[in-house]
Amino acid sequence: MKLNAVHSLGVVTPQRMQFDAPFACASGAQLPGFELVYETYGTLNADKSNAILVCHALSGHHHVAGLSSEDPKSAGWWDTMVGPGKPVDTNKFFVIGVNNLGGCHGSTGPGSHNPASGQPYGSSFPVVTVDDWVASQALLADRLGIRQFAAVMGGSLGGMQAMQWAINFPERVRHVLAIATAPSLTTENIAFNDVARNAILTDPDFHGGDFYQHGVVPTRGLRLARMLGHITYLSDDAMAGKFGRGLRSGDYQYGYGIEFEVESYLRYQGDKFAAYFDANTYLLMTKALDYFDPARLAGGSLRRAFAPVSADFLVVSFSSDWRFSPQRSRQIVQALLHNGRNVSYSEITSTHGHDSFLMENPHYFDVVRSYLNNVAAEGARP
Repeated sequence: MKLNAVHSLGVVTPQRMQFDAPFACASGAQLPGFELVYETYGTLNADKSNAILVCHALSGHHHVAGLSSEDPKSAGWWDTMVGPGKPVDTNKFFVIGVNNLGGCHGSTGPGSHNPASGQPYGSSFPVVTVDDWVASQALLADRLGIRQFAAVMGGSLGGMQAMQWAINFPERVRHVLAIATAPSLTTENIAFNDVARNAILTDPDFHGGDFYQHGVVPTRGLRLARMLGHITYLSDDAMAGKFGRGLRSGDYQYGYGIEFEVESYLRYQGDKFAAYFDANTYLLMTKALDYFDPARLAGGSLRRAFAPVSADFLVVSFSSDWRFSPQRSRQIVQALLHNGRNVSYSEITSTHGHDSFLMENPHYFDVVRSYLNNVAAEGARP
């Protein structure tokens, strides 16, 4: 990915924060302590009121924007969105990206050293939830002296975290940008996640999650999981437009190798992902998606779940996103309006499916830019 030199953050160095106190997870399990890896962009103002937390999706991480000092060729996953003069303008805001607890990009996760055993956590790492991530992010904000975020934002699983922030810490969030997300997964989405997990769980190299000690990686399972997931992130129109029924050799080969261009693309994406992502982290992230359901503890009512919320919201959906459809976003809007919250909603026309939230789209970017310009202009609430 190339950076626009005029609006580039340049090379960014990740930071680490160690938390030594025991951390209780929603599951009842406890970690003896943990570390979070994060990056920051822009300057925190004197009263620390201009901070924006960017929460990542399933395969994301702390490297949101700029070039990584660990890999100078790697631009952040939302570099088109975050930076000087961009929709999330780092000339106005202090932006924080965090690798979630349980991740595989530096924060404490299944591949980390378990002080109790002297081995990687592996199968002993607890299942984590969106609530756990929000709680750990709040501890990081405390360390940074940030008592209230100007905004918490994210797409997909990141949008779920942003909503949970507004529910769990209403006094600490002024605005939420919930993009391409949903108040819970549909049954179909849970089914997709289960098939993806089973591809990993049944890989002979998985070893019950303790593959680190065996010196192997469950590449086949992780590859299949990513291929399945990637299909759901795209729209039929996008896949048809990019690949159609194109054949690599121009004719049928009457075998089971790679013949169609779309097959080649999916296998490339699967291989690339399996080379850098941790299988246990994939399991954890998809399970956190399945479990997210704030209405569950509110008698099944999303309206009651949002009752504590005091933040204003921008909710954005995309017309071709069939995995997190606009209808699900409108459910969020309706529940917030029922509670008298200020809500802006935009449904963006796009052919890129769920991946639209990662794509550069003038209308989408103008919506985010306009909303955050108003946030910058209002300053901190009394």
